[in-house]
Amino acid sequence: MTLDYNSLLMALAVSATCLAVTLLGSWFARRTETFLLTGTLGLVLIVSGILAYSLYVDHPVTAFAVVSFVLFHSGFAALWGGGSQFLTGRLPRRATVACAATAMIVSIPPLLIGYDGLAFIAQNTAIAAMLFGTAYQYWRARAEAPVPLTGITALYCLTAISFVLCAGVLIADGKMVLGVAPSNWAEDLSIAVCIASMTGIGALSLALHQWRLAARHRLDAITDPLTGLLNRRALFDRYGKGTMGPGTAVLVFDLDHFKSINDTFGHASGDRVLKVFAAELSANCRAGDTAARLGGEEFALVLKETVPGRAEKVAERIRKAFAGREIYLEGESRRCTVSVGVAPGRSTPMELDTMLSSADKALYTAKRAGRNRIELAGHLHAVPVGAARTGS
Repeated sequence: MTLDYNSLLMALAVSATCLAVTLLGSWFARRTETFLLTGTLGLVLIVSGILAYSLYVDHPVTAFAVVSFVLFHSGFAALWGGGSQFLTGRLPRRATVACAATAMIVSIPPLLIGYDGLAFIAQNTAIAAMLFGTAYQYWRARAEAPVPLTGITALYCLTAISFVLCAGVLIADGKMVLGVAPSNWAEDLSIAVCIASMTGIGALSLALHQWRLAARHRLDAITDPLTGLLNRRALFDRYGKGTMGPGTAVLVFDLDHFKSINDTFGHASGDRVLKVFAAELSANCRAGDTAARLGGEEFALVLKETVPGRAEKVAERIRKAFAGREIYLEGESRRCTVSVGVAPGRSTPMELDTMLSSADKALYTAKRAGRNRIELAGHLHAVPVGAARTGS
């Protein structure tokens, strides 16, 4: 082995270290992205493996090779686990450990019995498989951020191909026993590809981080932070620019005696009640329906493609379900209620603001009539508790 080869190994170690620092820095900026920590751990193990392998290059002692194999397989398995964690939000610990253990089982025994050529073939093949697997995880998630994730996928695949070439050259040479670290054009190419890929993945990881931050900011701008529902601004962004036809209904909800809950139990308990109601509202949304928190204890539900009578039935179902919930506040069980104003769709298209105003007037009629009931706009007759009115 030449000094140039060792220099390439050190350059690879530096490149991997820089990528690890990049991922760790991104994690510090957004600590919920735990896949970055998993990736950082994998790169630290790989850098350690490179250092152990450089010792083997200079002094081909089996122990150095075994240590490098263990570190490499653990590190690349962690990269695969990080890719899966990015896709699903959960680290598959058992699968990651199994991945590393399988790679070690197929590569280390041949090394221990003297067939180091066969061991390096198995090692390169196992690493290539883990890299292809990592690429596949990011490819499956590409819809979130197409440009950086497609680039990361391509670089992982390119790196995997370089390891396939290393295994292929060893197979072509037919040497099952080497006595030294492999030295051929494929090894040199693989290191060069790895250095370039590490640099590229680092740059794309930063771009991905910024992409996710921007997406999160956009989501925060349209989401109510307490309940996770859309906020008033988002509701008007979605429906405020057009008109609503006869198939669209608007429901406005207001929690009864909410101020007394805050005064008696505190705002934290009031927040809990709001979350419970928001969950009931979300549970009654179909595809195409929209639930939003308008502010304070007031919520709205826009129903799409409704048939006559459906809006009242949905309102009654939500009212009844919420009234039946036992909510524990400061150790005390409470039952809360909600009043509802319903503005069914009209034959004449109307703007969202008009329908909200109509539903709001019906809501306050329900409040004045005793609360815990629904009221139809244009049919200002209270709907008795436990029954839903029908009509347009």
